[in-house]
Amino acid sequence: MKINRRQRVLKGALVATAVAVATATVAGTASAAPAAVAETPTFEMYGVNKSTNDLYVWNPNGTGAFSAGVPLASGAGNIADIIVADNNNDGFGEAEWTLYKDGRLDFFSFEGEAADANTVGRGWNIYKTVISPGNFGGAQQADLLGVDASGVLWSYLSYPDGRLTTRTKIGGGWNIYNQIAGQGDLTGDGKADIVARDAAGVLWLYKGTGNYRAPFTTRAKIGGGWGTFNRLLSTGDINFDGKADLLARKADGKLFRYSGTGNAAAPFKPPVQINTGLQNFNLL
Repeated sequence: MKINRRQRVLKGALVATAVAVATATVAGTASAAPAAVAETPTFEMYGVNKSTNDLYVWNPNGTGAFSAGVPLASGAGNIADIIVADNNNDGFGEAEWTLYKDGRLDFFSFEGEAADANTVGRGWNIYKTVISPGNFGGAQQADLLGVDASGVLWSYLSYPDGRLTTRTKIGGGWNIYNQIAGQGDLTGDGKADIVARDAAGVLWLYKGTGNYRAPFTTRAKIGGGWGTFNRLLSTGDINFDGKADLLARKADGKLFRYSGTGNAAAPFKPPVQINTGLQNFNLL
């Protein structure tokens, strides 16, 4: 299986969409100047069809939702996750880690001229969750978090070529959560945050600290009722308002956007349904 490497085209389309959205919000001007790209990144969403094992991508459509899914590759049932990164901090993803179910971790940067991904590690199937909320190590590149089978959370700092430092233990007890998500700053302080849902359906906020050895503060309760969703994930700012959003899917395939507020006390607005028909996909 080889993924169709098409990010330069997608990135250009996302930039054009962001500029169009920013221009449209300026009232009373015949030709508004393009707004600066938000620091909170805007990423596409990936998913593998459970029946066909085809890999799809959904791109933000400029109205806070996603356009129809586009097939990228067949035979993708061995992909566990695709983790997008904005390593040049322009607001759009130009790098990806691809995690396979056999534990192989590949990295690809669309800024270079390479045609294929490079393997940067193996044995990553010891983790039941791997995410990148962004940069929490102080360098420019996005970093990785992994939760192992015993519930220990580990951090990895990254290099520009996708290589990773030796892992650092953050702490245990994370096996109380069945969903962990986050991409960017949820609280308005410029640091990457994450949210985690426990078995009772309560969602918790972990604010970023900027210290990779202790990257999060003590958790704060956001609210209950999140057990109605079977998938939580973040692709950054999909409504182009400069704030990180959260995506939540129900078992019937309906996808909801929880728009970010930038307020730690109430980080999300009420949900808005943005897509449907996603029940047959493993969203990555």
